Amino acid sequence: MLQLATLRNDPAAVRERLAIRNFKDLHLVDEILSADDHRRKLSFQFDETKAQINAASKEIGQLMAGGRKDEAEARKSDVDGLKKQLAPIEAELAVVEKNVTELLVRLPNLPSPLVPAGKTPEDNEVVRTGGSMPVLPAGSAPHWDLAKKYDLIDFELGNKITGSGFPVYKGKGAKLQRALIQYFLDFNTAAGYTEYMPPHLVNEASAYGTGQLPDKEGQMYHVTEDNLYLIPTAEVPVTNLYRDVILRDADLPVKMTAYTPCFRREAGSYGKDVRGLNRLHQFDKVEIVQLAHPSRSYDVLDEMVAHVEKLVQSLGLHYRILRLCGGDMGFTSALTYDFEVYSAAQERWLEVSSVSNFESYQANRAKIRFKEDGKTQFVHTLNGSSLALPRILACLLENNQDGNGIVLPVALHPYFGSEMI
Repeated sequence: MLQLATLRNDPAAVRERLAIRNFKDLHLVDEILSADDHRRKLSFQFDETKAQINAASKEIGQLMAGGRKDEAEARKSDVDGLKKQLAPIEAELAVVEKNVTELLVRLPNLPSPLVPAGKTPEDNEVVRTGGSMPVLPAGSAPHWDLAKKYDLIDFELGNKITGSGFPVYKGKGAKLQRALIQYFLDFNTAAGYTEYMPPHLVNEASAYGTGQLPDKEGQMYHVTEDNLYLIPTAEVPVTNLYRDVILRDADLPVKMTAYTPCFRREAGSYGKDVRGLNRLHQFDKVEIVQLAHPSRSYDVLDEMVAHVEKLVQSLGLHYRILRLCGGDMGFTSALTYDFEVYSAAQERWLEVSSVSNFESYQANRAKIRFKEDGKTQFVHTLNGSSLALPRILACLLENNQDGNGIVLPVALHPYFGSEMI
């Protein structure tokens, strides 16, 4: 959530930056400022009335101590009248404060000056590419056919048990999933990230804290009886580990990693985008999250991008890194880099990671703060996929197929226990 001070200091600059995102409801800026003007006026009235009550109460005590009982009783009558004035002001102030907050949460984060203008994924900037373009042998197949050929994944069985988008991994397919998860976690912890195993359901406060509510409730699975949400990513519970916490400057950065299943309704997805492992309702992902000092958060973002890049490189995949344009960014992000790997059999790029700096947007909502030189301020939050498994697995199967099976990257040999499937 944006801070009111940001809007009040330079509303024109806020509108200009929101326009980079192609945000249509710019009128919200004026509505928020108007509502906040009303809030400030009521707050002043409340404080003034409260001060009069306190002064009168003190005076009553002095009058009673001086034996001037009649005057004291008259002042008590004045206090009763002031209290009657105070109650409706307090009630209206609560309504207006709630309205200001409800308007504020409808504004997305302001994009960093590094964010390129643009409306669609085609406007994203390619920062760099790496790895070699795979050359497949004749008769090569997409991953859904390979999964069936080598008995790794049963899509039909998952559809029977639950529905489409819920595959069943079996045999060496399940073992490869487990190997990837362990390798990713080991890679992250070796870089100083502390591993967590968080809950897979969160409450409203947690979903609100990272910005899933009220923006993305239609994309989350909702357990209505208990009013809990299945997590769309480990970012949600891991970031909320520090909700309502005040850290010390010396505690920063806080580096966390976690493996969780992720649950997404993916409403509106169809066609080739949902074939095989391309888009699932349940999938596995290892996440990295950092809480950083505001002065260092963009250095931390670069470090996280470099970390994910080394991980992708270790798998021998052809990849590219994109800087997302304003129109393709997530609601809460100030700057996002996407990693895509090339699927040789499908002849297309598949996203496998997003690494984002949210600046103070999530921290303001979740009240994650730190104290420096006696002053309390918001941390900057960052997160990245390190990595999401389905499309990584799809590309590993497709790009490494030969006539004898699937040749696995060297980094996975000790985790999988074999060099190939």
